Amino acid sequence: MIGRVRDLMRSGVIKQPEKPIWYDVYVAFPPKRDPLHVKPHTRPCTKKQETVPDIFYREDEVRAKFYEQYGMGSWPFDLSKSNFVSPCQRFVDKYTELKSHSELDNSSVFEETGKALLKDGIMLRRRGTTRVRVLTISAV
Repeated sequence: MIGRVRDLMRSGVIKQPEKPIWYDVYVAFPPKRDPLHVKPHTRPCTKKQETVPDIFYREDEVRAKFYEQYGMGSWPFDLSKSNFVSPCQRFVDKYTELKSHSELDNSSVFEETGKALLKDGIMLRRRGTTRVRVLTISAV
């Protein structure tokens, strides 16, 4: 580095007032060994990268079927409340409770869970169905 700056000053590319601040100190007190920057050598990875296995829980199947049947819903989740429980999580909790108390197969328990949540006041709307608006027609 010092040689480049010295040569640039000799050729007139760098003027005397423009020389770097460190130049005079470096000339007065040169290091014992010239600094050398060596780029670290990186070997290409020779090991075969292991794939991480997918982790599935029992509830994941219920959640997948819930979202397949009922979708995401029309309202966004309110995560500002610390005690917020999504409709899907309520469904999974109720499904687990009913599954532990009954001997029914999975699809029957799934249907019973929807009915039980309806009794609790949680309305679930199946995917692809539209809301039915009741119109009253008055006789004129």
